Amino acid sequence: MDTLRDKTIFITGASRGIGREIALRCARDGANVVIIGKTAEAHPKLSGTIHSVAEEVQQAGGQALALQLDVRDESAIAVAVEQALAHFGGIDVLVNNASAIGLTPTLRTSAKRLDLLWQVNMRATFLVSQACIPHLKLAANPHILTLSPPLNMDAQWFAPHVAYTISKYGMSMCMLGMAQEFKADGIACNCLWPRTTIATAAIENNFPEAILRASRKPAIVADAAHAILRRDSRSSSGNFFIDEDVLRSEGMSDFDAYAVEPGTQPYEDLFLPHT
Repeated sequence: MDTLRDKTIFITGASRGIGREIALRCARDGANVVIIGKTAEAHPKLSGTIHSVAEEVQQAGGQALALQLDVRDESAIAVAVEQALAHFGGIDVLVNNASAIGLTPTLRTSAKRLDLLWQVNMRATFLVSQACIPHLKLAANPHILTLSPPLNMDAQWFAPHVAYTISKYGMSMCMLGMAQEFKADGIACNCLWPRTTIATAAIENNFPEAILRASRKPAIVADAAHAILRRDSRSSSGNFFIDEDVLRSEGMSDFDAYAVEPGTQPYEDLFLPHT
């Protein structure tokens, strides 16, 4: 498929960062973008709202529907899906981007944080996918793309932040299982993870400034997502994609344009063996 023109893309966590960037990349194709997020009014510390992204989507050439949603609320998920269907007539793509971060060791992880990680990461991925799948079955080239890492049982990825790792791997396991479960329906279920840290609020708030400067811009993940979503859903499912590898397979070899500080050695992200 050449473009995502007239396809309806349902994106969770789309008010900023990677979700926003994927929304804008799809919009440049002329897609219909359902912008899902909690932030409907400007936040004092975080840029972007679902409404500001909706405006950007329309300026970029797409159609937008901004819906405020807490992905922990299963009844609200069902309402949002129905609103998307009523507005655009169907759903072609689901991007599970909403995610909570908590890089704390076991003894410093509160029950409240544990519940947040589990509910926003694994549980929301499962429930939003569950709500969209009956409608994805009706699409010509249906995709679920989840922003979560490749599965790796090496203890080094668990020990520093057991709860967070389990929650992110839970997202990936949803895709692994659903890829097989819905293979006959032609629904592609894939994961996408960055090779390097990405310059988002999560990195800015949880890592030293030097790591932010050694990060890449969210556009690299959006460009990789765009490439994946244009592929044939029946022949490209059950994969754990890495953004840089996807773009290399598309013929790209120079990634300096994505660097926060060009020429800086990129800082590799969590969950990936060092290259």
